[in-house]
Amino acid sequence: MGRLHDVIEKRRTVVPRMTSASENAMNWDLTSYFSCFDGPEVAEFKTSLEDAITELQHRCARIAPLDADTAGSWEVIFLEAEGVWQRLSHLGSYLGCLSAADSANEAYKAAEAAFAAVSAEAETLEVDLKRGLREASDADFGVFVQRRPLADCGHYLSRLREEAQRTMSPPEERLAAALGVNGINAWGRLYRTLSGKLEFDMAYPDGRRATLPMSQRRSLLANPDRATRRAAFEGGNAAWAQVEDVAAAAINAISGTRLTLNERRGVDHFLDVALFQAATTWRSLDAMFEAIFDSLELPRRILRLKARAMKTTGVSWYDLEAPLAGLGDGEEAIDWIRATETVQTASSRSYPKLGSFVQSICERNWIEWEPRANKRPGAFCTGSLLTGESRSFMTYNGTMGDVRTLAHEAGHAFHSFILRDMRAYGRSYPMTLAESASTFGEMILTEGILADPAFDAAQKLSALDSATAQGAVFLMDIPVRYEFEKAFHEERGGGEVGVSRLKELMTQTQRRIFGDVLEEGGEDPYFWASKLHFYITA
Repeated sequence: MGRLHDVIEKRRTVVPRMTSASENAMNWDLTSYFSCFDGPEVAEFKTSLEDAITELQHRCARIAPLDADTAGSWEVIFLEAEGVWQRLSHLGSYLGCLSAADSANEAYKAAEAAFAAVSAEAETLEVDLKRGLREASDADFGVFVQRRPLADCGHYLSRLREEAQRTMSPPEERLAAALGVNGINAWGRLYRTLSGKLEFDMAYPDGRRATLPMSQRRSLLANPDRATRRAAFEGGNAAWAQVEDVAAAAINAISGTRLTLNERRGVDHFLDVALFQAATTWRSLDAMFEAIFDSLELPRRILRLKARAMKTTGVSWYDLEAPLAGLGDGEEAIDWIRATETVQTASSRSYPKLGSFVQSICERNWIEWEPRANKRPGAFCTGSLLTGESRSFMTYNGTMGDVRTLAHEAGHAFHSFILRDMRAYGRSYPMTLAESASTFGEMILTEGILADPAFDAAQKLSALDSATAQGAVFLMDIPVRYEFEKAFHEERGGGEVGVSRLKELMTQTQRRIFGDVLEEGGEDPYFWASKLHFYITA
């Protein structure tokens, strides 16, 4: 692994890129997107993209719905629209990377807000594409997707046609897209800025005090010392309490907008949209949760074991990602170089192509990992349909959980890499598939560590504990999110849901799913505020 270490060190000493001061503070290299943020290249790209969208909108508006006579015209439109989606993803991914890594940068925020207007125009273009497919006969559509230039994107077109059946009139859909810029999407941007700039007071058990960015809280919640975890939990929630009204306004606005649009679009149930996006069915969803709820005692038993090891009556929310008592005590933090080497070695042992890929993304600096102020909490993988490249975002603090996050995001990135030669329409896939790739990355990490003689027995036990605990929490944390959001949307249909009720819904749901394994008072009443996923507007 010395070669990887040498390459990374060399990358750190290259001649500085032509970027802004804020960009130089980032770990990832974004120059394959654009040479710099504040140069003419980005502005010219954006203007060209806007012009292409406007021109396609005008042409779409003049074409009658798809039939035998208009098929040729629609083929050209869809092929050109595919290029627009590629360029849109390229610019959106770039600006998303910048604003996630530095949420306090006002220039980045302004650019991201301006991009929302471009995205809205792209949505209006999609309205016309759906109009073209919505009224097409089955026979005409069947012939259309067999046209040679479209033959390998039939799945995408079929889903677009199906989605078109649940739309408002074209003028109403265009208005909804335009209003979304300063409505639902603005609330999402507000939350991202809020969470990125939010800091909390950390009172360490040894008397030290520090003000930390919220992005560093999660790693502290995985600390072996329970007093440290509790301090991070309480400090973080105290910070969220200071902005609870803003978070509540955002989650209510996002949900309320969706419910209003669903009603206008004739959507029977708010989960119908999510099920379509996930490419699954009510039957599958119900079967999955029935299986989980029938087996809840298994993850509860694992957490009871953890509670016994901690000599407590149960676990609190801040114990969920902690190692089993006695594991990790006195261990040094895993530095970044060791983390990348660990993921690469584990990946290579099970799947050499994945190992090579992990090495390549480290060599190319495609990962934003360093703890810094103003970074958004959480982790994600993004990419450009234009270049076929990906970028991964996380905040690395040296825990085994952080190493697992690295493997998780590497799984996402490898998935995109495998699809890089497919056309843009063919690279569209649901989150149900996307998360399979990342889970695959985590499993390979665990297997690799267990099979690697370089790790001693204690380290292997720690990795096995991390994987086991992750599975136990996953089987209850995801149902908590689902049950909370379901209950919240049901109540939101009758009006806004206040802060106290949001906290009550969350704690009730946690108590119901975790049962008696959750320590009395060990709920997290602010999980609805701190979890980014509840505020995603896409």
